[in-house]
Amino acid sequence: METRRVADILKNGQPEETVIVKGWVRTKRELKGFSFTEVNDGSSLAGLQVVIDSGISDYDTIIKKINTGASIEVGGKLVSSQGKGQKIELQADSVIVYGEADAETYPLQKKRHSFEFLRTINHLRSRTNTLGAVFRVRNACSVAIHQFFQEKGFMWIHSPIITASDCEGAGELFTVTNFDLNNLPKNATGEVDYSQDFFGKPAYLTVSGQLQAEVMAMAFQNVYTFGPTFRAENSNTSRHLAEFWMVEPEMAFCDLEGDQNLAEEFLKYIFKYVLATCPEDIEFFNKWINKTILATADNIINNEFARITYTKAIEILEGADKKFQFPVEWGIDLQSEHERYLAEELFKKPVIVTNYPKEIKAFYMRLDEGEKTVSAMDVLAPGIGEIIGGSQREERLDVLERRIQETGIEADDLWWYLDLRRYGTVPHAGFGLGFERLVQFITGMNNIRDVIPFPRTPLNAEF
Repeated sequence: METRRVADILKNGQPEETVIVKGWVRTKRELKGFSFTEVNDGSSLAGLQVVIDSGISDYDTIIKKINTGASIEVGGKLVSSQGKGQKIELQADSVIVYGEADAETYPLQKKRHSFEFLRTINHLRSRTNTLGAVFRVRNACSVAIHQFFQEKGFMWIHSPIITASDCEGAGELFTVTNFDLNNLPKNATGEVDYSQDFFGKPAYLTVSGQLQAEVMAMAFQNVYTFGPTFRAENSNTSRHLAEFWMVEPEMAFCDLEGDQNLAEEFLKYIFKYVLATCPEDIEFFNKWINKTILATADNIINNEFARITYTKAIEILEGADKKFQFPVEWGIDLQSEHERYLAEELFKKPVIVTNYPKEIKAFYMRLDEGEKTVSAMDVLAPGIGEIIGGSQREERLDVLERRIQETGIEADDLWWYLDLRRYGTVPHAGFGLGFERLVQFITGMNNIRDVIPFPRTPLNAEF
């Protein structure tokens, strides 16, 4: 007998085939002389109905052990299902119980649980319908990301998690140290003597792999990073995590227009892949979480994204027949309400806003002619606001040195970054996508804590 996954059986299983299924019990319904048990192994939203009758060995003992949450192995023959909901079910010939689950204390009984409660049992919540669907979609998004870039000839590079660089200059960094925090060495001026630390200098968890991606793009042309990043930002909201994943492509010989084109193609590709790979899960989200999910996916896939400059966006917002909480004037950083107005109410589709004021963007973004704006771009999506941020990078050494000085960053710390402009500099561009925001966007989940298996937030590092 062959061991098969539930998803494969539900899709391809034929009556009279003999199979083995291993998984966890979702429900059990006992009748006289037999019982119906739903087994799920995580491969699909639906479970497989298993019919266990009193003819199997030790029937009474086994049935008492099979409660919701128990892990079992069932061998038997597939038969046509007489009930509604699925065409096939498994007639058990043998049952092995690997692990029991006490019916009184198992926290995932067959009822609706709040997402807040499920976060307190993070080690078990992946067995629920919703979180199971989330993590299958998350997996599909990951596959799509790699597939998209690999098909285009990009090289996946592994940027460091420990770094001495603050890419954004934001200062919201987790420090990495080997010091005994109860006995910190001090220098002559009374400051912490980092020369005695593991790396001989201050070190941090990375906020972005972009600068290192630029290094690799100068050798391999088109590269991307996909890995964890960290922000020590004390934002206990439904949109922020202290540890999250970022996707950051970087392209040599590329300008702002090429950056926009790739970002649009990238999002369309991922949505198409997820719809094709996880149709049942997406239908579930559309029914139970957000009834606009399928319409949003169609909007992304089948529309050309609108493109406007920041200056035009400000003009539109100033003339809008709408009262905003945050006042609008040229020079402000667009707030979520502004972004969502543009994407949801005005254009009713994704919008790419370009050429932002230099004062509100990072030092590495290329100065435009006139030096008031930089060649930056943000992709704004209906329902979520900014989902991608990117720019053409400043490839001119003298301009970059001036920008570093203006922003107060220590140039000596970026000697290697400046070297890229000294030796074979080229126009180049890239963008960053917060992976969890993408999964939120596709699934409609409201809280970012519910689209990552083990959320890290202020005062929370459980599991």
